[in-house]
Amino acid sequence: MTTIEDRDAAGRRGLILAALMCTMMLAAMDTTIVATAIPQIVADLGGFRLFSWVFSIYLLAQTVTIPVYGKLSDLFGRKPVLIVGTLIFLAGSAASSLSWDMVSLIVFRGAQGLGAGAIMATVSTLAGDLYSVRERGAVQGWLSSVWGVAAIAGPLLGGAFAEYVSWRWIFLVNLPVGALALVLIATFLHEDFEHRHPRIDYLGAALVLASVGTVTFGLLQGGQAWPWRSPQSLAVFALAIVLLAATVRVERRAAEPVIPGWLWRRPVLAGSNLAVVGMGLVMMGPSSYLPTFLQSVQGLGAIVAGMVLASMSLGWPAASALSGRLYMRIGFRDTALIGAVLMLVASSAFLLMPRPQPVSAVVLDQVVLGAGFGLLSTALLVGVQSTVGWERRGVVTGANMFSRYLGQSLGAALFGAVFNAAVAERLAEAPAAIAGRLPQGVNDVIGALNDSATGAPAQAYLRDAIELATRHLFVGMALISALVFLVLLVVPRHFPELPQPGVEPGQARLDRG
Repeated sequence: MTTIEDRDAAGRRGLILAALMCTMMLAAMDTTIVATAIPQIVADLGGFRLFSWVFSIYLLAQTVTIPVYGKLSDLFGRKPVLIVGTLIFLAGSAASSLSWDMVSLIVFRGAQGLGAGAIMATVSTLAGDLYSVRERGAVQGWLSSVWGVAAIAGPLLGGAFAEYVSWRWIFLVNLPVGALALVLIATFLHEDFEHRHPRIDYLGAALVLASVGTVTFGLLQGGQAWPWRSPQSLAVFALAIVLLAATVRVERRAAEPVIPGWLWRRPVLAGSNLAVVGMGLVMMGPSSYLPTFLQSVQGLGAIVAGMVLASMSLGWPAASALSGRLYMRIGFRDTALIGAVLMLVASSAFLLMPRPQPVSAVVLDQVVLGAGFGLLSTALLVGVQSTVGWERRGVVTGANMFSRYLGQSLGAALFGAVFNAAVAERLAEAPAAIAGRLPQGVNDVIGALNDSATGAPAQAYLRDAIELATRHLFVGMALISALVFLVLLVVPRHFPELPQPGVEPGQARLDRG
């Protein structure tokens, strides 16, 4: 990697970082800003039974394309992939604002997800290109802070647009932000790229999209649209196994495979990605159910509950920013181990809190959990990037980001099953004196809590059921955190870094001038 000594070049690099933060903001804020406006969207477009797909199709399209975009950025350069992906995202945003029914909105949200996959795959890769290993921790802290801002600004903007203007503006607001990012990238980012004529693995890319898409689809639909043991679920996962086997067979023979075999043969890369899958799993526990617990059991309002969850976003960027100093002293693996310990401590601490849990203690707990995520994710991302040259950095970054989102999809399915099973068991065990006032199924629990006809004793029983289910989630989070710690113990302590600084073998240098 070439370094920058003069102030002017350093300033241009700062502008590129600002552009990367803008593009990251597009992807980060999209889900939170849409969630707040769903009641208004459904009231205008109808299709209530389909609205969950407004989120699912976005996550599905983003997740399955990340590894493909990572490979394309190695073949054709980061700049064209990021620009094309951002343009696709903005086109999907503009089209979403013009939706005439729920089906059209779902289709256009899928287009947004296709663009978001390119953003997620290339932003962190470019950060690895532009900055040295020592600097990348602080840079990842800046990029992580975007998610903290999105967690707070998204619901506020979404609510304001939906209430005072129109829900369509939650998509239109992306256009000026994206335009600014594109101008900065086009003006200041110039890749000195060695143009060649690579052999594109079209069949492999199609199979990767199909196999990963089928797995993600099964995880999103299982336990929601149909039971886990239903014929539909079994058929989807059977198809996924066939597609995965075909993908492995094709990728082994491809000249330029989308997901090369060496990603899984190197213990550093395989272990790091597996640990990130575990982190993604743990993330979905509080993200999915902590606001429900705080509102239903603690009696907090929706905004306050959202702010408590957002406190996780305070610890994450702070820990990411500090991780650079830490991993330069003790190494990437040991820094990630500290992050896993913080994840375990935070998950276990919730179980030890007095009941009712003090809100301040829950906030502190989420800050510690976010710090664990920040240390683990940043150390492992920078660590795997440091083990390869420019021509492979897109692939390893894409694999790392894909692993996190795969973990989140697994976590949504796992914790949904755990939470629903715990509540259903409590409903089945209800005393005869209140059983008649309780809802028949888990889906009606929140409605019964808000219905005065349910009665105080039955409502108290339902709150206890939700609290017990939430505690089950944190037990699961603690167990997964412990497994992540054990996985990291197997990962080699010293990552085989390339020389820093200096031009890496085969690297296409970035011309910051």
